[in-house]
Parts: sequence; structure tokens; C-alpha cells
Amino acid sequence: MMGLTKGFVLAVMILAGGFLGLGASRLWALEEPSWNVLEEVVVTATRTEKATAEVPASASVVTAQEIEAKGSKTFDQTLSHLPGVYVRRGKGLMDTLSSISLRGIPDPKRTLVLVDGIALNNPYAGNVKFGGFYPEELERVEVVRGPFSSLYGGYAMGGVVNFITRMPEKREVWVKAGYGNGFQGGEAMEDLSRLYLSYGDKLWDKFSFILSYGRQDTNGYPTDLNLTSKAPPASVSGWKETTDRYDKKAYLVGDKGDNTWWDDGFTAKAAYFLTPKTQLGMTFMYNRYEYDYDDPHTFLRDESGNPVWSYKGLSESGFLPGGGGRAQGLYSVDFETQDFMDLKITGKVAYLKVYEDWYVTTISGATRFGGPGYVSNTPQESLTQELQLTIPLNSIAGGSFWGRHTVTLGETFKTGKSNTKEKNLTDWRDEDSTTNLRYQSEGKDRFWGLYVQDEISILENVTAYLGLRQDWWKTFDGFVVDYDTNKWTPKPGYPKAYRERSHSSLSPKAALVYKPTDGTTLRTSVGKAFRPPTPYELYRTWTSSSGVTYAGNPSLKPETTVSWDLSIEQRLWKNAKGSVTYFENYMKDLIYRQTVSSTYQELANVGKAESRGVEAGLEQRLFEWLTFFGNVTYTDSEVTQNKAKPATEGKRLTQMPLWMTNLGARVAKGPLTFSIEEHYVGKRYNDDTNADRKDNVYGSYDPYWITNVAVSYQVKPWAKVSLLVDNLFDEDYYSYYKAPGRSWFAELSVKF
Repeated sequence: MMGLTKGFVLAVMILAGGFLGLGASRLWALEEPSWNVLEEVVVTATRTEKATAEVPASASVVTAQEIEAKGSKTFDQTLSHLPGVYVRRGKGLMDTLSSISLRGIPDPKRTLVLVDGIALNNPYAGNVKFGGFYPEELERVEVVRGPFSSLYGGYAMGGVVNFITRMPEKREVWVKAGYGNGFQGGEAMEDLSRLYLSYGDKLWDKFSFILSYGRQDTNGYPTDLNLTSKAPPASVSGWKETTDRYDKKAYLVGDKGDNTWWDDGFTAKAAYFLTPKTQLGMTFMYNRYEYDYDDPHTFLRDESGNPVWSYKGLSESGFLPGGGGRAQGLYSVDFETQDFMDLKITGKVAYLKVYEDWYVTTISGATRFGGPGYVSNTPQESLTQELQLTIPLNSIAGGSFWGRHTVTLGETFKTGKSNTKEKNLTDWRDEDSTTNLRYQSEGKDRFWGLYVQDEISILENVTAYLGLRQDWWKTFDGFVVDYDTNKWTPKPGYPKAYRERSHSSLSPKAALVYKPTDGTTLRTSVGKAFRPPTPYELYRTWTSSSGVTYAGNPSLKPETTVSWDLSIEQRLWKNAKGSVTYFENYMKDLIYRQTVSSTYQELANVGKAESRGVEAGLEQRLFEWLTFFGNVTYTDSEVTQNKAKPATEGKRLTQMPLWMTNLGARVAKGPLTFSIEEHYVGKRYNDDTNADRKDNVYGSYDPYWITNVAVSYQVKPWAKVSLLVDNLFDEDYYSYYKAPGRSWFAELSVKF
């Protein structure tokens, strides 16, 4: 087990560096009293507006100008340059497993992702799927790191990401269209086309609205290779001997075809000011995506040169991946007022509806021309209601003791449900050719939370934050049935109806912010966060054809973490700032699958883990038009206990790189904008025993260093042309799938 001693030593080093930086800042202040750096404002860290230098957490803001300059095509890609943020996206747009993880706490369901304060973590598995969300919608993105269950409840173990959409201040028409391709055929997204349209206005100084639509299409490239452990017979040629990610001999026999993709999204957003300090808002977002594969390719040939699709130990169905898709709607109404004694009251009601979330799986007997398969579909929905009151006692109570306090009180209610159905297909190529129901599981949950945060001005330059939240959680109506595909009757032990159960979680947090000078901020915090088990983990139970039951567990408890950090943010000299943060996370009750018998496995709270690390960054604006930045993240993680699988103890957490580095520069001079970013991500393991050590093979998660470049030119005040080159030096690597090689994308933007 990693002890506290190492962390204490590093924390002392950070403090020492802070005081050295403080001395330097005092000396510099004698020569240059003006830092000439604009402060960014965030709302996510405290649920009230605060400058980034004053918030009680490590926070980052990505502006719309930065997003536009780097040419991001998805929400998650806007964060790829930030310290402490691991963005997993292995095969371009087509990656439905893309995710965001923060602060050494792996798995996307342990990071809370919001859009305009509304949770996007889905009601079924807790993850987020980014297809159909367009970065052009964004005003900014706020990232706050560390445990935030004291304000936001479940999922906020590693931190919170809040995508904040824009609202025009005047009439605006925006049209963007672009096309791109790989430099080499079959190595990157081919025939990528992109369109974005928006229209917005502000009328009578009271009513603002925006309507937008975006669409992306690509013919993709072969991302899914076909490896087999069974050697081809002597009469077959064309295969290539290789290894799998465990360094075991394998044979590359083909690929599963070009991985095609399209997505689109429609947004309608409006706001009406009843008074200058009272606003009503409405948002509707509808997002879809669909992926598929064109004809697969076999590398195998018989003695006559004819294609070979199967032999003993290899089935043609192994060449046949199925397609999938998702359609989701987000509806919200919000209210905000500050008309009474400077009290700020906000309220929100949001409804998330996943109309369909489906994928097709082929089974034995399927061929390129049809045959059996099944389609799995999981409609989901959740309803969230929030009410918050912020009381600035400093303006109400004047100079008394209570005048040092700003109190935020809030209440949240959320209910969700999901229903998975698997149906057999007569033709795997047609997801509508359904017949019998082969499997079904469903479940519901309900949350209610109360929270309070007290912001205390201890001294003029010292502020403390004390937060506490109590969440009550209930799960009910759990049901599962698994059918015998030969008899079309429930298998033995099915159907199952699960009893309801409830649980509660108390999430405290304390933080201290000290600003010894205008250019120095020291902060420290400690808090507890939790993640409730999802309906997938509670109820998803099925029995395989070999007779092994893989069971959910309705008795699961929430996962928890106790985390603390210590940081310094220092303005080093004119237009330069640096930051260093040390953090530790102590996770317990992690959910793992344990083997109960040779025919039964179930999920259980059996794991503990720790992670600790350092995030360091530096930004320098040399001129008004030139900025350099760089940051590095070191995360040392370890499973410290796993009763279900002791072999994982002492191993690194899955999907958690040891090192991440970002370097970049931005130029904005006259009509020219230029951006270059370099990203390094270290080796990751997908096996919790860390046995998947082999690199540069299908299924591995390789370390990589890629460079992305974007340049744009304002040809007219209302027209701009852009050129983007991703993976400039054509880095060859795998993130399970074959990652995209070098590609280009050209775009025209018209805005007036």
C-alpha cells in the first residue's frame, strides 16, 4: 500500500515552492505592478460566479475562441489539452466508448458530465456518449477537479465537467461546411463531411433565442481487425503471424470493413428576461448517431487464389461486426432571479430521454449475405428537479460576524429508469427483422439530495468553504428474464424480480483559499464523494450458452472516495502564470465481478484503490497575439485490495496513464489564427492484472505522442477558411482499435 508519507513530502515541496514563488512575485511586483491577465469566471466549482483564482478547487476554462482555434469536432475533444484530464477516443468519430476521466479516478461513470448544469450521465450505465453534440454550440467549458459530491451528488468522484452553451447578444447567422480525408487510403476517416447551421437573435432587449443543426458523415476506415488464435491450414495463405495484447501468438486474417458513421444534432434554446434580474430559460437538444461497417476484407487465399472466409477454428461470423446507434433528447426549463435583497434563487427541471440505444451482434451461422444475429436496445429516461438559494449575508448583515458568510442551500430530486430488450434477427444486416425476445432486464432508481455550502471570508485574503450534502437513494422494480433460445422459454431460475432497497450517503467537503498577493493563490481541500451503482450493475443478469450466469447484484453499495489536494497558482512574470497541484484519492467499495462458483459470477463491493499525482502547468503570453502553454500530469495508481481477484492487488488501475503531457502554441494576429498542440499519453492497461503489456498490436493501448495543427484565415469580416491536420507526423498506434493516421480537413465558415 502506498502510504501518506510520500504524499506529505510532496505536499511540503509544493508549499515550499509556493513560498519561493511568493518571494519572487514580490520582487517582480516592484518592477511591474500590472499583470495584464484577464480573469476567467467559473460557476461550476461553487454553483456561484467566481474568478478562477478564487475558487476552492483546481479549475480550467476552455473558451469558445480556443475551441474554434483548435478545430474540435466533438465535445470531449475540446478538453484534450488540459492537465489532469484523460480523454479516451480511439478511432475518431466512430468511437462510441469515448470518455472523460479526471484526477486519477478511472471510468467515465466516476466523472460527472453536465451540459448547462444538466447531467448527461445516462440512467442505465452512468457513462456519456458524445455523438451528435457540436462544439460550435459552446460558450465555454468548465472543468473542476476533485470530489464534488458535496454540491452535485453522485458520479462526481473525479470532478465535474460542465459544457455551457451560448446565447447570442444580437442577430447572428452562422454557416460552416467542410470536407476532409486521410493522407493515405484506409488509414484515417475517409470522406469526412461536416455541416453546421445556426440562427439566433435578441429581441426587445428581453428575449434571446438560438436554433442550430449540425451533421457529420464519414466512410471511416478499417478500425476492427480480425485476429484468431487458430493457425490457418497449410493450404491457406495471406495471413500474418502476430501476437495479441498478452503477447500470445495470433494470426491476422482480415478486417471487418470500413467503420462508417454519421451523427447529427438539433438545438433550440431561448431565454426571456421578465425583469433585468429575473430570467426564464428553455433548452431542447436532440442528438443522434449511427455506425456501421461496409464489406469485410479477408486476407486469406486458397491455392487457387480464391478468398477464404472460414476454416476449422475460424467462422465467417468473426468477420462480421454489427452496427448500432443512439437517439437522445434533452428538455429543460430553468428560472433565475435576484430581485429580492440580493438573494439569488435558481430552479431547473430537466428530462433526459434516450429513445433508442441499440447495437447488433452476429452469431454462429451468419455470413456476409445474411443469417442470424440479435439486436439489443436500451431505452432510458430520467427526470431531474433542482432548487437553489444563495444568501449573500455580507450584503444583508453588513459588517457583523454574519457579514463574512455567503450561504448556498439546495435541493435535488432525480428519478430514472431503463429497459433492455434483446431480440433475435433473421437477418443480422437488418435490425428490423426481429423475431423472438431472447432477453430482458429493467430497473428504476430515485435520488433526493439536500446540500449546504458556507463561504466564509476569514480575512480579506483568506476564504474557507464548508460543504455538506446528504443523498438518499432507492432502487426498485428490478426485473430480468433470460430465454432458452431453443425452446423460447425462460431458462432455469428466470424470471427474477428483485426486491427494492435504499441507501444514503453523506458527502462533506472543506477547502481553504489563501491569496497572499494578487499574483499568488494557495488552496487546499479535502472531501468525500460517491457513485451509486447503476441499473446495469444492479440488474443486468444473463446466462451464457455454456451455462455460466453473470449476475448483477441488487445489494451493491455506492463506491466512495476520500480525496485531498494542495495547490499553488502563481503569476510568475508579466503575462505568465504557472500552477502545481498535488492530489490523493482513497477509493473503497469498488465494484468488481467475483467468481462464486464455476457456473456463477456476480458483481460485488470488494475493492479498494489509491491514486496520487501531480498536475503542473505553465502559460506564457509573449505578445497580445502569441501564447504558449505546457502541462504535465503524473498519476500513480494502485489497487490495494480486491477480494474477488487478489491478482490485481498492487497493479495499476485500468485506463489510467502514468504520464500525460500537453504542449502548444496559439497565434491570433490580424486575419490569421494558428494553433498547434502536442499530446502525449502513456501506456494504459485494459486488464486489471496489467497482463496486457504488448504494444502496437490490435487490442493494445499504446503510449502515443501526436501533433495536431489548425490554421485559419479571415478572408472577409464575415468569412473564414480553415485547414486542420490531425496526427501531423502520422503516429502509428492502437487504442484498442487502430487509431487514425494523418488526415486533413478544410472548412469554410460564414458568420454575420
